[in-house]
Formats: sequence, C-alpha cells, structure tokens
Amino acid sequence: MVIAIGCDHGGFLRKEEVKEHLISLGHEVIDCGTNSLDSCDYPIFGRAVAENVASGKAQFGVLVCTSGEGIMMTANKVKGVRCGIGYNDEVASLMRQHNNANVISFGAKFMNKEEVLHRVDIFLNTEFEGGRHERRVKLIEK
Repeated sequence: MVIAIGCDHGGFLRKEEVKEHLISLGHEVIDCGTNSLDSCDYPIFGRAVAENVASGKAQFGVLVCTSGEGIMMTANKVKGVRCGIGYNDEVASLMRQHNNANVISFGAKFMNKEEVLHRVDIFLNTEFEGGRHERRVKLIEK
C-alpha cells in the first residue's frame, strides 16, 4: 500500500515514528515533510498529503500536528479527501466504516506513540461498509 504522510514541527517526531512503523509493515511511504523541528506552516504539508491521496498517488494519508485540527482542516479542503482525527480506537475504525475516510490526522500533544500507531493500523485495516453509508459519502463529495 502507498501511504502519504506529513506533519508540521509539532508533529515531526510522531510522523517519523509513523513512517518507521509503516515501512516496517512493508508499505511504501511518500513523506511530504516537514523534515525537522523548525517552525513551519502546517497547511503546506497537509495539502501535499491530501493532493497525493486525491490524485491517486497514495491510497491513504496520515497527518500529524500539535492538535490534529489545523492539518485536518487543510486536508479536507482538497476535493476527494475525507479526513478525520483518530482521537480514539472506535473513531479510527468508524471513519473508515461509515465515512470512507482516506486520510487520518493525529494530535501529537494529546496522543502517545503507541496510541497513534495502533490507530493507524486500525484505520488502514478497516474496510468501508458501503450500503447506507455510500449515499452519505456521495453527499459529502458534492
């Protein structure tokens, strides 16, 4: 699977952990940056991940900033992207099952490494249920 990842300075260390984890599972990773702890603007990296997913270069995306909010909002501005914050295990699953989310976001300040990696796995291994949810996803896409 090809997965695009990105972060700002507040999520850099967590992004590096996610990247290592994904590679260890055999996934191809497109690292959209940032690549240091130097202060930067999260919209640049959130948009880069979202554009990789929307274009089909990546099947999924993972984003990290301090809260998970700003970078998620940025990703959702790109047509074809449905991003939510994986703030607990159930939500990480439901956003795939019910919303066919293709990008997940995390707040590095509020989630530890183990939580994030576990929720990335849940997200990537959960299928969209379709059915009654298909109609709603089509409404989102309009």
